Amino acid sequence: MTARADGLGGRAAIAGIGATEFSKDSGRSELTLAVEAVHAALDDAGLAPGDVDGLVTFTMDTSPEITVAQAAGIGELSFFSRVHYGGGAACATVQQAALAVAAGVAEVVVCYRAFNERSGRRFGSGVQHREPSAEGAALGWPLPFGLLTPASWVAMTAQRYLHTYGLSPEAFGHVAVTDRRHAATNPAAYFFGRPITLADHAASRWIAEPLRLLDCCQETDGGQALVVTSTERARDLRRPPAVVVSAAQGAARGQEAMTGFYRDSLTGLPEMGVVARRLWRTSGLAPGDIDVAILYDHFTPYVLMQLEEFGFCGPGEGAGFVAADVLPLNTHGGQLGEAYLHGMNGIAEAVRQLRGTSVNQVPDAERALVTAGTGVPTSGLILGTDT
Repeated sequence: MTARADGLGGRAAIAGIGATEFSKDSGRSELTLAVEAVHAALDDAGLAPGDVDGLVTFTMDTSPEITVAQAAGIGELSFFSRVHYGGGAACATVQQAALAVAAGVAEVVVCYRAFNERSGRRFGSGVQHREPSAEGAALGWPLPFGLLTPASWVAMTAQRYLHTYGLSPEAFGHVAVTDRRHAATNPAAYFFGRPITLADHAASRWIAEPLRLLDCCQETDGGQALVVTSTERARDLRRPPAVVVSAAQGAARGQEAMTGFYRDSLTGLPEMGVVARRLWRTSGLAPGDIDVAILYDHFTPYVLMQLEEFGFCGPGEGAGFVAADVLPLNTHGGQLGEAYLHGMNGIAEAVRQLRGTSVNQVPDAERALVTAGTGVPTSGLILGTDT
């Protein structure tokens, strides 16, 4: 695979993936989950804790890099980093690791995310208490009007999207049905064996109109880890490498975290537009070159908007595109069907697709697009086979 030189493309690869089971009550600490996932990823790559010299996680994670290093048996660290903005950090953790490897700052970097998001802190419950801060000031506008939860924030843009393009809430159901179809054949998924129909989607209860229960992702306990090293080194390890062809972060003008209601338009995701333009430019690829897409699906409307931002279809055409099943989408079941791990499990699924080991394998998959959380400053990856 060839990529336009941007200082990063092709120089690093994901060599190992590992996860805990996905549950609603893990029964153990978030640190334990993190260490289990890190050990599983290292074993998958055929590496030992002593080989690791870098760690990357989310600012939201409660397990610091040095604590994970101690508990996992990792020695000295020459690189450690965290990425902000919740799920928007997912692909950026790999970008940070790849940059460190490409620059020679570290040789083996593990990206991880672990939480008890169902049995512990539940992000879906929204804002219950917040200390004054510059970042939190933006919430002072929507909170007094009852917009207290992520679902209510997304509902604002979803309603505008439907109005602008003359659609009904059924448009969002196509994403939920697709995710659950894939989850139904994935033994690791919480909704294994439980597909749904558009009628099921339409019958599910309202959460924040026009969002129904089946438009909203799960709350999950679990951990996921990814091992990043040089492509050259990855070739000699246990599994075929998933090469980082391109990686990007994006924040748009007037960006806020989930409450950007004062931008010029509410029918798109400009932060993902920044990521899309960067990924296409630095990879030299186009939508038609992508074999499988793993798009962040905390809420179904934002999957449709992502497809439009990346140019897979025109504005307002996302629902029809998903219904036509043109592009394999969220083949692990997504966060609606498999688990909500802030998008890290989606990166692992892209790696499985490129290895040829997914339970819903796309024949001859060579290029995978992965995105991170939307409505916030975000990130994305294009991964490819080592050919």
